[in-house]
Amino acid sequence: MSVGAIGDFQACQRRPSHGFENGRVATAAVVLLAFGVISVKRYVAKKNRRRRWAAVGKDVVVVHGLGKGRRTPNLSPFVLTLETYLRLAKIPYQMDYEEPFGPKGQSPWITLNGQEMGDSQLIIQMLGRRFGKDFTASLTKEQKGAARAFHMMVTEHLAWGFRLWRWVENKGRLMLQEMDRVPFIVRLLMPLKRRQIFKSLYFQGIGRHSAEEVHDIIERDLAAISFYLGDKPFLMGSDLCEVDCALFGSLAQIMWNYSGSPYETMVKVKYPNLKEYVLRVKETLWPDWDQCLKRPKMS
Repeated sequence: MSVGAIGDFQACQRRPSHGFENGRVATAAVVLLAFGVISVKRYVAKKNRRRRWAAVGKDVVVVHGLGKGRRTPNLSPFVLTLETYLRLAKIPYQMDYEEPFGPKGQSPWITLNGQEMGDSQLIIQMLGRRFGKDFTASLTKEQKGAARAFHMMVTEHLAWGFRLWRWVENKGRLMLQEMDRVPFIVRLLMPLKRRQIFKSLYFQGIGRHSAEEVHDIIERDLAAISFYLGDKPFLMGSDLCEVDCALFGSLAQIMWNYSGSPYETMVKVKYPNLKEYVLRVKETLWPDWDQCLKRPKMS
């Protein structure tokens, strides 16, 4: 082979063909076009949902949360807490399951008169001020302090222990069984979700303990609630208040969605006044409980 021929051959090896380059450009263009179409569709769908939520009526709260459970109206204690409060306060509301995570990346969040807000505790405080629904007003200063302490125990301590059992000890299996609908993508991403939750539990601190240690910690909390409740109808006395909503939101999960967990035995057997309490709140504020378990109509 001549020197010139060898040079031409080497040059061909170094330079990709125009057809290959054009193919890559075409593929990139198709991907960008598809991404653009999907982004536009999502944007339009998001706008349409907000128009629909704004059309529900003035001062009607739209609660956005995770889907229904088979035995509870919601599998999230925080969504169930907010719903229970809205029923206690007699504030009109509608549920939405299309967009469960809001501006803070949390569930639940709400839309009210076109405004969006996240975090169930902050939402309840805001709604209480807006609609004049302060159920702690008649409590003594001592009772208000106790209500605040129990509320924080439930939402900032018990919730982490319950979450550890659901996602780490039980590996989310019962969660999937109790979900009313389980999209394929949810099952596919479950291992990733479990890793994310375990990481948050570890950084919070409770994930660093053994299962037995956590069980003991949580039992002490449940015992304290049981002792304080005693034979009263509700936690602070004869009338329901905000802390009952939070307590019910968590204990209802244990009653119906934690089958086989040590906490189920604690609530139903060891501290039976907690079981009676949950059933009493359910009867008072959720007379349509079974009706609420039915699947929502798809939009």
